[in-house]
Amino acid sequence: MENNKLTKKYGLPMAIAMVIGIVIGSGVFFKAEVILNATGGNMPLGIAAWIIGGLIMMACTCAFSVMASKYEYVNGIVDYSDVTCGKTFGYYVGWFMATIYYPTLASVLAWVSARYFCVLVGYDIVGPECMIISSLFLVCAIVLNGIAPKISEKVQVSATVIKLIPILLMAVIGTIYGLSTGMTVENFTNVVMEAGKEHPLFSAIVSTAFAYEGWIIATSINAELKDAKRNMPLALVIGGLSIILIYTLYYIGVAGVVPNEVMMASGQEGAKLAYSTIFGPIGGTILFVFVVISCLGTLNGIVVGGVRGFYSVAVRNKGPKPNVLKQVDNETNVPQSSALIFMLVSMLWLV
Repeated sequence: MENNKLTKKYGLPMAIAMVIGIVIGSGVFFKAEVILNATGGNMPLGIAAWIIGGLIMMACTCAFSVMASKYEYVNGIVDYSDVTCGKTFGYYVGWFMATIYYPTLASVLAWVSARYFCVLVGYDIVGPECMIISSLFLVCAIVLNGIAPKISEKVQVSATVIKLIPILLMAVIGTIYGLSTGMTVENFTNVVMEAGKEHPLFSAIVSTAFAYEGWIIATSINAELKDAKRNMPLALVIGGLSIILIYTLYYIGVAGVVPNEVMMASGQEGAKLAYSTIFGPIGGTILFVFVVISCLGTLNGIVVGGVRGFYSVAVRNKGPKPNVLKQVDNETNVPQSSALIFMLVSMLWLV
């Protein structure tokens, strides 16, 4: 049996895990060298870029938190578009989210997760194995959300907690290590070279932009969030502030382990070198294990929003076959027709 109504089944921890878990993916581990290269190895300027980029995100989350405290229907960003710019604009936003935003992000995260998994197990990252694993990750995430939303909630919260472990360890141990060896002071006081760009701070801020992307997807569960007008604003603000703090502390921790010039020259190997320095030869392997978990957690969060994308349009009696796409399964309380179409569109983007 099916109906058209989503029930309240998620709490504040899930909403916060959506914000933090979607935003923090693999980028946090490998963005340090990008920011350093943008600033010419100027560590204080790099930290300023992380903070300013985060404050820009917070300005957006605060604006949306005000909207979330007033409006609650189905899929927050579509709701907010409806009331601010009209239902026609909201309709187009809903279609954009359902056909482009959610499926492209999901397919990219499935592919990135597969690449790191292939590095971990020794497969060729450009071979057919990687594409097969990408498809498997994507399909499994969508099926999980389609038939077991409560398990998906546990996966989202657990993956968010797990991915924070290596980040916080590096932030704490790396900082202590750097202060004891003098590496932190050296990296903060010495500039490797003049930044090649006219406005290095602005360039670095732009480089942080994607690292702060994805939090808006958390609003997709507003119809299923208990006391949404209270909990969604809290999740957006708490999650956003936590992300800024986590990024900044991690960046400082890495600076205590690896010299700036080495980090700038090493590319993605810089993070691996930092973890190997702290945790020994096995540190690099441990890093990739957590990166895979981090990416899969982000993928799950995106899929949580994605399976509801077509439903959020259909439940407004718009778009093709709304009577089909707005149906919600009574057993799982998930719009499974919407989830199926999302799977097909995501697979097309993946291919």
